[in-house]
Amino acid sequence: IVIWGSNSITSNLHFWTYAQRAKRNGAKLVCIDPWRSDTASKCHEHIALLPGTDAALALGVMHELIVQGWLDHDYIARYTVGYSALEARALQYPPERVAALCGIPAQQVRDLARDYATLTPAAIRMNYGLQRVRGGGNAVRAIACLPALTGAWRHAAGGVLLSTSGVHPVASAALQRPDLLAGRTPRTINMSTIGAALCGEPDALAGGPPIEALVVYNSNPVAVAPQSRQVVQGFARDDLFTVVLEHFLTDTADHADYVLPATTQLEHLDVHSAYGHVYFVANNPAIAPLGQAKPNTQIFRELAARMGYTEPCFADSDEQLAAQAIDSTHPRAAGISWATLRTQGWQRCAVPDAPFAQGGFATPSGKCEFASSLLAQQGLDPLPDFVPPYESVHSTPELAQRYPLAMISPPARNFLNSSFVNVKSLRDMEGEPLLQLHPRDALARGVKTGEVVRVFNDRGEYFCKADVTDRARPGVVVGLGIWWRKLGLAGTNVNELTHQRLTDLGRAPCFYDCLVDVARA
Repeated sequence: IVIWGSNSITSNLHFWTYAQRAKRNGAKLVCIDPWRSDTASKCHEHIALLPGTDAALALGVMHELIVQGWLDHDYIARYTVGYSALEARALQYPPERVAALCGIPAQQVRDLARDYATLTPAAIRMNYGLQRVRGGGNAVRAIACLPALTGAWRHAAGGVLLSTSGVHPVASAALQRPDLLAGRTPRTINMSTIGAALCGEPDALAGGPPIEALVVYNSNPVAVAPQSRQVVQGFARDDLFTVVLEHFLTDTADHADYVLPATTQLEHLDVHSAYGHVYFVANNPAIAPLGQAKPNTQIFRELAARMGYTEPCFADSDEQLAAQAIDSTHPRAAGISWATLRTQGWQRCAVPDAPFAQGGFATPSGKCEFASSLLAQQGLDPLPDFVPPYESVHSTPELAQRYPLAMISPPARNFLNSSFVNVKSLRDMEGEPLLQLHPRDALARGVKTGEVVRVFNDRGEYFCKADVTDRARPGVVVGLGIWWRKLGLAGTNVNELTHQRLTDLGRAPCFYDCLVDVARA
């Protein structure tokens, strides 16, 4: 089992339970992560590559699979497209080149390829951490090619898992009602560049006018959005009307003109899909809403009424919305109904244990497209490749002279990103905001464990406590997050240092693509 870019003990505990069971039954666990996380510490092997080099490692594994003949030629012939082109690309990444890019021994690349090909069935569990760099999309594409090369998809326990959220047949159109747009295309602001958008940068505004009003719900962007100094600057505008629907006075709620009390999960009805399982789940309220709290849906229903919208959908109850959310015509929804779900609490989607054993991929060809026809149509490279980080020792050597340390900022174990940071008992368990750094890097800066340090780059500075440990690899520091700014040591958090540039595919944030330096405070 290859756990790639995932600290499963913190972020995917249900999977980790099964991984431990497999380990007891003889499976080998390999964790690929720049940081020796709790998960990496409990695996047989930890491959501590440099941040943003996952695609290079995957291509190096492909190189060895091809050179050594560890391929399922029948699966490739029947269920894939573009093998010859992928082979030519992969042969550009011999272990020695990959070792130089990733900062790991070449033999580790060879061993990973051998184990993946010969210890079968082989499964890969990757997560979102490896995507938070410039080349994150290509990294996912490269890793996702591996099980099709070896035929691992044939096995119930083989293949690769990122998220099961696409499994659940959700009737998106019934909820979003695109028919009401009457041919108009609404403007979409990328949440990863909300700071730039609020400060009026034209590219972030997607060609539209300045933002004058903002409703925030289910989010705390002042704490979680990148380059938070600019996010704060945007939210602090006197001419911005801001409404926040919240349970607590978060960093974002502090900037609101109005805070409307929202219900918690214990107080409202909902239907849930998931990232990590294949069940629809009914969220039945345990108690009535407290005080003046209302579900987000009720707040928007009342807002629609006051704005004069008379379409019947704006009066739909939560019960009606939950029933509409399930696409009962989809084969994966066979036997699922809201009535049963409401009383039983959960129902399993009709998903086979080996869904791609005979192809059936969600691509134009129905096959695993090593060379993607959709990417080619967009003028993009149809093959996976290594895209260097925006900021790294190799890609920006001049910047690295000033800021020589790569920083990643994975979630702290006792929080859920920025959720629950306001709970004192959890903060007590977590301690104070921490930066883990390798003894070699600490010695060069005269830093000792427990001292307050200043972490900085051109975008800002962040104060936290140092934790000198070999869990961080040399040249990489780990800023555990995401603390609320007002609960940190100096009114900032780790996102003061991150930037708003976006990934290659999907235009997502690059939180782990960040150079910094560290000094004693």
